[in-house]
Amino acid sequence: MTSLDKPTEDTDQTQPQDARVVTEAALFEAFGGVRGMVETVVPGLLFVTVFTVNKNLHLSAIAALAVSLVLVVVRLVMRDTVKHAFSGVFGVAFGVAFAMFTGDAKNFYLPGMLYTLGLAVAYVVTALAGVPLIGLILGPVFKENLSWRTRNPGRKKAYTKASWAWGLILLAKCAILFPLYWWADTTQLGWVLIALKIPPFLLAVWLTWVFLAKAPAPIDVFAEMEAQEEAQKAEKERKAALAAETPAGAETTGEPHGGRHRREA
Repeated sequence: MTSLDKPTEDTDQTQPQDARVVTEAALFEAFGGVRGMVETVVPGLLFVTVFTVNKNLHLSAIAALAVSLVLVVVRLVMRDTVKHAFSGVFGVAFGVAFAMFTGDAKNFYLPGMLYTLGLAVAYVVTALAGVPLIGLILGPVFKENLSWRTRNPGRKKAYTKASWAWGLILLAKCAILFPLYWWADTTQLGWVLIALKIPPFLLAVWLTWVFLAKAPAPIDVFAEMEAQEEAQKAEKERKAALAAETPAGAETTGEPHGGRHRREA
């Protein structure tokens, strides 16, 4: 087993302060930060606000979709990452299409609720399978890819705990929303959904930070690959330099054939 294959020791030592800062920054990047949360909440908030005022499905849907597109345009103008804004647009578009197709404003929320349920199940199933989803999401962000699976058991344990946290929190959220979908009206469901948009998310992110802050530092596989490439390049250059310095006949050993025959005679 090479040094790159050996697992790191699973200790209870916490990461140093700079590693905690890196963890916070990575989580902030992965989940969009404050701006990402705002972009997630605003379209649904506008939909339920407009619908509460005038009960007009078409106007509410158009307002929600329009503000989602505006958020994407703002990010494009500012040359910022648009993945969170685009995900919001797609979510709102599915909700608008479903509500328009069925003629029931309550169905604006159904695609997002089904997505939340599916995500909760994915977190739980992958945690049980030993490949926690949160590790698959955050591995590239921490530049460790899947090294935590075999080489960093402490981080695998942290990712498993975090995936369980995400799964159970989202399942609890679904346990509140789906009964309301059947029993409450559109306005009641909408305001409860808005109220449950941020707090469960923040709780899951905070628990993820707690678990990872106590875990061993990530293994930077990109830095390892770069170092390996540099070492291979240096070795090739060394061999080329040695070959250039070696005389043409230096590799020929032994005496000339004539000398050998004279000695035998």
